[in-house]
Amino acid sequence: MKLESKFSVKVESLSYSYGDRKALDGLSFQVANGEIFGFLGPNGGGKTTTFKILSTLFTIEKGQVEIFEMDLSTHRNEIRKKMGVVFQAPALDKKLKVFENLEHQGRLYGLSGAELKKRIYSNLEKLGLHDRIYDRVETLSGGLQRRVELAKALLNEPMLLILDEPSTGLDPAARHEFWKHLETLRKEKNISILITTHYLEEADRCDRILILNQGKNVALGSPHELKSQVGSEVLRIYSQNTEALKLKILEDYKIACNELDGFLQIEKDNAHQWISKLFESYSNEITSITLGLPTLEDVFIQKTGKRFQENSTN
Repeated sequence: MKLESKFSVKVESLSYSYGDRKALDGLSFQVANGEIFGFLGPNGGGKTTTFKILSTLFTIEKGQVEIFEMDLSTHRNEIRKKMGVVFQAPALDKKLKVFENLEHQGRLYGLSGAELKKRIYSNLEKLGLHDRIYDRVETLSGGLQRRVELAKALLNEPMLLILDEPSTGLDPAARHEFWKHLETLRKEKNISILITTHYLEEADRCDRILILNQGKNVALGSPHELKSQVGSEVLRIYSQNTEALKLKILEDYKIACNELDGFLQIEKDNAHQWISKLFESYSNEITSITLGLPTLEDVFIQKTGKRFQENSTN
């Protein structure tokens, strides 16, 4: 299927509620063909609801979603045939062998015989699982099981791959390997990849990210673009009484600070020049100062006034 549009996904004014709680509130974004697009946010921010709508598990309440230039409300079955999905919760039968898991999934796509076997062997080979084909899934590490999940999602040769927190529970090395496979997949197949995550370092690997908080879009752009909006340097000033210190800095130096859990944060170009001034002025009130380059958490702080994990709920 050749796409005329340069976008594989278009979302306009998407809203969704669980009773009185609004999980998504007017979400709008577009995903380009061949792009790795991330949804970053704390738990409860709206990532999983977005995932469930885009993967056709939830129906649209308000707003419009187009995937491959087809309306998601009226072309769900056609869209599903062009989509691969990896869920946050494992979806493998651990008592079955790797090959058997993929074989059963392939039959759900209407595949069989030589074509199905060819796709199974090809996907497992590309994901470095060729020597584990006949192992029971329960004998594999968490990282290898995640690769099997990915191989299963690729059986129908999707144009769009959607993954919900796919590296949750993986150690850093396994997470790194999983991402290498995603990037190789995008490069070789030019498919669009949508991924939800609450890992800041993982979001940094996306081409663009949408930062969600309480169902709203608080920032959208490449990681570099978003961090450059914060300022060139970030100061964190630790104190026993951040509220009082915040007022003094504002009064004395006309510098506004974000007051967070145990520290004040200043985003400013050449912020390092203020370290000695602040220490001299408030030596009895400052316990320590740290200086760093902006991170995606700093973007979240600037946009919401809260720390990223501080706003997390299960």
